[in-house]
Amino acid sequence: MSSKIITIPNLLTFLRMALIPVFASLLFYGYSSWALLVFIVAGISDGIDGFVARRFNQESELGTILDPIADKLLMTTAFIILTLPNIFPPTRHLPVPFWVTAAVIGRDVLIIAVAGAIFIITEFRGFKPSWLGKLSTVVQVFAVGLILLAAVFPQLRSFYLPTVYTTVFAVAFFSGVHYIFYVARLMKKADSVKIPGQ
Repeated sequence: MSSKIITIPNLLTFLRMALIPVFASLLFYGYSSWALLVFIVAGISDGIDGFVARRFNQESELGTILDPIADKLLMTTAFIILTLPNIFPPTRHLPVPFWVTAAVIGRDVLIIAVAGAIFIITEFRGFKPSWLGKLSTVVQVFAVGLILLAAVFPQLRSFYLPTVYTTVFAVAFFSGVHYIFYVARLMKKADSVKIPGQ
């Protein structure tokens, strides 16, 4: 059992989770450059742990659970702090508008609520991330990076941030709605597999 827990991918995931309070503290206290560096390290660790898990056959059930949790914690923390006033010096298009953060968090709350209700009613366990959900996470990661770049380098004038905000909102909204239909298809497929064996 320990060999399935103490793997390189899982250790990298634990590292990413440990960096979340460091990232949040740096961002909250105005060290945007260091926060950007920590965020880049966290992002790199996310890419490496997936590659190592697949390349060296170190995928584990714990990893499949912890990895998306680490991603969601990092993204939720980032958007909440980036929405707070007085985190950055006066800059155009900053802080992040509340409606963007509301879409990011609302999507995750919707998915958790739907999955929890379905599990309680049907005990269905075959939940899987959709491609649109994965795209939403990727979009959010790049968005946070671009937002931090605008904060660290104000000479960029943040001209691209409105597009970033709109993209994050749109992808989060559509991926949340799409997930409801996606789970319905998963449940239908699971039922069709059970019927022949009955």
